[in-house]
Amino acid sequence: MTKQAILASVFATALFAGAAFAQQAAYTWTGMGQNVAGSSKCDRYKMTINVTVEGNAVKGQFQQEGRDQRHFEATLGQGGVFKTKAVVGGGNTMDVTGTINGTESKVLLDGYCKFDAKLGKKTS
Repeated sequence: MTKQAILASVFATALFAGAAFAQQAAYTWTGMGQNVAGSSKCDRYKMTINVTVEGNAVKGQFQQEGRDQRHFEATLGQGGVFKTKAVVGGGNTMDVTGTINGTESKVLLDGYCKFDAKLGKKTS
């Protein structure tokens, strides 16, 4: 193998690894819920949401203070939009919708309460 071929191979590998790394991102949010019809306690419920994006795969974990950690998985669609459901216990679910793209990062958990998260980038 020539020196030029080796250099081209190393460059291509570095370029591919850099592109894959650039597509990975982690986000977080901690905040209070919003009351929904029939509930007046949601604004006292504290939730933490962590989301990672790798390529088009979205993986999220959320935990209301004092409760079990839950998760969701989705695929980014056009414009970075995603939609799925998360099982929260007792066979119940929450709707999970969101947008993660170059201009906004947000998730809405909608079920027994609403948690409207404007995500911030995680550092380390």
